[in-house]
Amino acid sequence: MTYTVAMLGVGRMGGPMAANIAAAGHTVRVHNRTRAKAEALAGRADVVVADDPASAADGADVIVTMVADEDAVRALWTGERGALAAAPQGCLAIEMSTIGPDAARRLADLAAAHAVRLVDAPVSGSTAAATEGSLLILAGGDPDDVERARPVLDAVGSRVIHMGPLGTGQAMKLAVNNIVYGLCVSVGESLVLAERAGIARTTAYEVFAGSAVAAPVVHYRRDVFERPDEATTTFSLELAAKDLELIEAFATDTGATLPQAPANLRVINDAIDAGYADEDLAAVAEYLRSRQRTAGIDG
Repeated sequence: MTYTVAMLGVGRMGGPMAANIAAAGHTVRVHNRTRAKAEALAGRADVVVADDPASAADGADVIVTMVADEDAVRALWTGERGALAAAPQGCLAIEMSTIGPDAARRLADLAAAHAVRLVDAPVSGSTAAATEGSLLILAGGDPDDVERARPVLDAVGSRVIHMGPLGTGQAMKLAVNNIVYGLCVSVGESLVLAERAGIARTTAYEVFAGSAVAAPVVHYRRDVFERPDEATTTFSLELAAKDLELIEAFATDTGATLPQAPANLRVINDAIDAGYADEDLAAVAEYLRSRQRTAGIDG
């Protein structure tokens, strides 16, 4: 089955996802706040650039959003020439951003007022996985809605796991990201620790990559940890802080005790305050090195 798909948000993750949806045979119309990104995507993929969210959503079977946060989704849905005003009754929305369970439920209510069904389906994986179409999709929603979404989800991911009711996809994504941020902060501080012992950065990372801690994120962030001066940001510290704030709020709502999450958020916020907000998550190591220099410690 093929659909007409409105893809709203074609940044680092959304762009390759839209390209893969088009490559799977779906008709894809894209909109992005920065139009140049949408036009660049149209130059290398079979997608059509829409002037606004409403133009993208008009006549669509499926509307996909992949943006930074709930406010950005709402702007696309209900702002000037928003998608919901033009969305056909009965069409399906797939929210793939990381926004938290409560936000997913609020958006579902907003969509329902326009006779639009919602599946929350955040993803786990790198920008390389988005390009390869090998993301892990964490879907929450009515089973029939998730099944209806599968032709699109299968185009961007190698596996779709139905987590449960609406919001459970977001809940699982926060649980996964809590581990990712803890691991990346630990890698950064342990890398600096090894350097302080006189071990070359690349040698230390070689050990990390071959040891018991060698999760996929350790491998795909290797370049940015080893060569921060040449790094391209694939996931910023600012976005990491946003997610950790969602994680802490969700922990409070559920009564979960998360001793590590506040410590990780504190380190990341300190790095942001030191000017690293737009740098890659791996820049936490550079921040820790900068603290050494500020303290007058060589290395």
